[in-house]
Formats: sequence, structure tokens, C-alpha cells
Amino acid sequence: MKILIAEFAVGTDIEKSLIPEGAAMLKTLAESFVRLGHEVYYPSAGTKICAGTCIESTAESFRQVIERTAKDCDAGLVIAPDSMLSELNEVLEENTANLGCPPRSAACCADKLLCTKILKKAGIKTPELAGKAEKGKRYVTKPRFGCGAEETYLVTGFENREGLIASEYIEGKHLSVSLIAGRTPLPLTVNRQFIEFGEKDIETGESGKTGVSGIKYNGSLTPYHTPGREELYETAISTAKCLNCFGYVGVDIVFADFPYVVDVNPRPTASLFGISRVMREEIGDLLLKNKFGELPDSVNLEGEYRFSKDGLGELFGRA
Repeated sequence: MKILIAEFAVGTDIEKSLIPEGAAMLKTLAESFVRLGHEVYYPSAGTKICAGTCIESTAESFRQVIERTAKDCDAGLVIAPDSMLSELNEVLEENTANLGCPPRSAACCADKLLCTKILKKAGIKTPELAGKAEKGKRYVTKPRFGCGAEETYLVTGFENREGLIASEYIEGKHLSVSLIAGRTPLPLTVNRQFIEFGEKDIETGESGKTGVSGIKYNGSLTPYHTPGREELYETAISTAKCLNCFGYVGVDIVFADFPYVVDVNPRPTASLFGISRVMREEIGDLLLKNKFGELPDSVNLEGEYRFSKDGLGELFGRA
């Protein structure tokens, strides 16, 4: 089969800080499909991954390259910021078989306020949304439409602003569950996320201020062994079903007295880099079986793998 994998950072070169992570995910997927005997094509604005065939693209032509290339491919997968994923997945679906999330589902996950309300209505625990700050409490503020830990802060006070949501801070372990969502959901791993808190003033950008702390994701440990694994798997599967997700999904969870869902990523995430090194099965094979066949009942894991986000830059080269 001919497979298109379109990763936004690599394909546009807009956000250079995101290229190491994007290239690592792209390389992991491309190598898997190639090992299975498939032809892989990927848009690039300069980054090369030494697997598959590079198709020249730019920030301006990225969408058109996806559309044009998809017409000649049997299936495709897009990795992009949440705010753009729905539109790009729609372009993909109009031209080939989409191995990822349906556009409507991707749009729902991108809207953190809507996503939280849908999960709450379904009985899935999420941090409580806050309308105003109470003395002595801590909150997490983030954009209603954002990606990962972008502009996410731990605060003791906040002002309501358009496009910003605030929720109660849950003290617990920062985890994620990676799964393949479809007719028969397949959990892959529980991952321990390494979250760093750095002091920063939201308004001025100055460091050293009290009461405000920036949140940064810096890699993960895969798999993370915990007696709560089955409960975490059940929570992630219920979340994916509730939001009608399909394909690879990463569900971010804070595990306290219960698992609290804090974010849903309806696309490959950085954890995939570690998963591919401990899982016997090929991720490419699982994605194709999810779309065209039947998934196995479980996956086989051997050992564990820890990586830092800052160390992913060694995995790619530039033209």
C-alpha cells in the first residue's frame, strides 16, 4: 500500500521548536510502515527522516500537498495542532482512507471546554471548571483551543478572559494512556509523564514571580507499571468512545483518588516514540488492522523506555 503521513511541524517548518518531537513521531510511523513493506510519502519543508519518500512542501502549500498526494495513496494519517487537525483530516478523508480521527471528533477534542462538558455529561471524571478564583485554592488555566501544555499555567488566581478556561488543580500522578480507538478499542500502554513547573508571570513573561507557574511536558516513561492500570484503561476507552475517536489516541490523566481526564489528543503523541521501542507489534500494522481488519486482543510489551522531549532532536537531519 501507499501511505501518506503528514506531520505539521516537519511539513511547514513554522514552529521550529516542535520539529524534534514531530520528526520523532513521523520517523517512528514511517519506519514501521516501511518494515511492513508499504511505500511511505511525507511532506517536508526541509527535515529528512531517512525513511519513505520526501515530498517538498511549505507552510503555504502543506494543505495542497496533502490533498494532491492523498489522491495517489491508499491511506493516510495527519499529525497537526488540535486547532488544525479537523480541517486537515477532512481534506484527507475526501481523497483517501483516513487512519486517524474523524474531523468532527477531532474538532470536539480541540475545544477543551466542549470536550470537558461532554465527558462530564457521560460520567467521566474531569477537573471541575472554575468561574472565579477562591482564596487558598490552585487552578490550571489554559487556552480553550490549544495544543499540549501550550500557554498552560498553575495559578492561585485568575481573571476570566475570552478564550481562556480555568479548572481546579488536581494533585496526583501525571499519566497518559495510549490506545487504538475503533470498533474494538485496544489499549497499548500507560505512560508516566514528566511535567516541569517553572515560575513565570503571565502578563509580563518575567520569571521569579509568585503565584504563577508555567507547565512544561518533558518526555515520558513507557510503560508505567501501576496497580491502577485496568482502571486507567477503562477510563481512556470510555473517553475515546464518548468522543467518537478513531485511530491512535492519547488520553492525558491525573491519577489521584480517581483518574481525572485532563486532555484528549486524537492523533499520535510523543509517547508513540517510546511505545515503538517496547511493543513487539508494529504500530503501522495496528493502524491498518483498525481500519481494514481486526485488532488483536492485546499487545506484547518488553522492558521500558524513558526519553526526554529535549533529547528527540538527535533523531532527524536537515537538508
